[in-house]
Amino acid sequence: MFVGRDYQSQRRRADILLSIILLASIALAVSLEDLDYRLSDWLYKKIGAASSDIIVIGIDSTTIEKKGPLVSWIRRDMSKAIDILNADPAARPAVIGLDFLFTGRNPDAPEFDKRLAETISKYSNVVLASAVIMNDDDLEDSKNPFAQWEQTWRGDYPFPEMLNAADIAHICEPYDADGIVRHQLLYVKTTEHGRLYSFSRVIYEKWCQHKKISPNPPPLTESNGLYYLPFTAKSYSQGFNFVDLLDGKIAPNFYKDKIVLIGSYAPGMGDEFSTALDRSALVYGIDIHANSIQAFQNGFFPRELNQSAQIFILVLVGFLSGLLFRNGKMQQILAQWLIICFSWLDICQVLYRYGIILHALWIPLTVSVLFVSAVAMNYTYARTEKDKVTSTFGRYVDPTIMRQLLDGKAESLDVGGTLKNIAVLFVDIRGFTTMSEQLPPTVVVEILNRYLTLTSECIRRHHGTLDKFVGDCTMAFWNAPIPQENPVHLACRAAVDMIKGSKKLKQQLKEQYGREIDFGIGVHWGSAVVGNIGSPFRMDYTAIGDTVNTAARLEANAPGGKIFISRAVADILGSQAVVTSLGNSVKLKGKAGGFEVLTLDSLEEN
Repeated sequence: MFVGRDYQSQRRRADILLSIILLASIALAVSLEDLDYRLSDWLYKKIGAASSDIIVIGIDSTTIEKKGPLVSWIRRDMSKAIDILNADPAARPAVIGLDFLFTGRNPDAPEFDKRLAETISKYSNVVLASAVIMNDDDLEDSKNPFAQWEQTWRGDYPFPEMLNAADIAHICEPYDADGIVRHQLLYVKTTEHGRLYSFSRVIYEKWCQHKKISPNPPPLTESNGLYYLPFTAKSYSQGFNFVDLLDGKIAPNFYKDKIVLIGSYAPGMGDEFSTALDRSALVYGIDIHANSIQAFQNGFFPRELNQSAQIFILVLVGFLSGLLFRNGKMQQILAQWLIICFSWLDICQVLYRYGIILHALWIPLTVSVLFVSAVAMNYTYARTEKDKVTSTFGRYVDPTIMRQLLDGKAESLDVGGTLKNIAVLFVDIRGFTTMSEQLPPTVVVEILNRYLTLTSECIRRHHGTLDKFVGDCTMAFWNAPIPQENPVHLACRAAVDMIKGSKKLKQQLKEQYGREIDFGIGVHWGSAVVGNIGSPFRMDYTAIGDTVNTAARLEANAPGGKIFISRAVADILGSQAVVTSLGNSVKLKGKAGGFEVLTLDSLEEN
């Protein structure tokens, strides 16, 4: 019982420790945002084909090399480009999106401003870019990277003539905490126009109007207008640049009913971003807008599951994982760990297809920490159990039994006692009391030690459990703590070896001390309570019951050099033994008449 309580106490301590580890691992998982972002980006990335309805015409390095600095020609040549795109009324683009901020007039070339505004006003398919003006003093000091989009800002618009000539939309790019673009802004809040919708949304709705189709509803957002952008393609360029457009190298019919986006497409122009699509390669802003337009076309906008709900799932899965890991074997918890981690990643991907985004790292990281902790705790617990087995049985069981105990769970250590069938052996020295009164104490101790060594070696050789020494009496039993084959034969073989060994010891003692000793042995088979019995301060692994008492009575009545056995033992030995029945001639204390006693004369070896 007390060992069982100790086991429960250890388990309670382990559970408390596991709970602390669970909380620590959850805190660790939640705090490692960058790793979570990286795993989520990899898991949810679905590179596909760019929409054939979207064409990007980039102002690339070749364009800059041929035409010089952008500021010197952009307004003049942009009006030319718009005229070229709209030259054939039957082959005009559905929408032309200019991803440039034409804010403020050009005092050096006012004619270019005028011409550009007039050109744009001639056509109804142009969308102009705008932004917001943010002052550092007005920015909130917040760990939330999106907090600024909760505020209302002044707009940064094209100069008035252009502003009145076309639709305007914002081109603001929000960054996540790690500086990566994963989200877009459906709108920004401005003091002049209220909600100013995004470049991609305005262009998409104009395209739907041109195609005479109903637009897909915009994504659901919080008050900051943010939505998660499922990227599709890295580039929407068809291989043509701005110079190719001006030189007429692109067939006019190529743009018919398409969305044409014109923007920066060269390094160093300040319009490159790291995105969830590919951290290693920058994506131009115009391609981000193109991705967003295609997302509107697809109507697919997954949303992050509520943070509180995700933390609840994390705690629940972590708690259940801890319970799974606490009792399993290494191979079992390794399999469970792998199943949980990979199943979670599969669940994330499946739910993503249904529009739900989960933190991909949280569960695998938490479960991995719990797995490593459980392995360490199980190893420590296993070492404790082995030490407990060794301390309990190491001095009085055969090493073979010890190895089997260490390989098993040793349930017998965790209970007060169990009823088992065992073979019990008692052996005693005949005439020891008289001898101890006549010989010096040192000699008596030496003789006793040699006798106990002999009996112990015989018990150990035949895989018995040495229970105790009581004076000059030795008690042992078989078939516990673990079941054995032929326990009765093993006990009787140990008894026979003791008689044989006693003859040699008898001769040695006679030569040394002039004294002879003989052994009386009793063996019985039956049920007994076996287990850890005692108090919290002193406990022994022993056997109690009538079977033990009967074996002791047989030994007490056995003459020197004789082995008394019961009928139960003789029947089990069968033809392997030569026995002599003494009938009812031997009266055992506490036994009614009719208890048959036999002598074991010889025993065949298995």
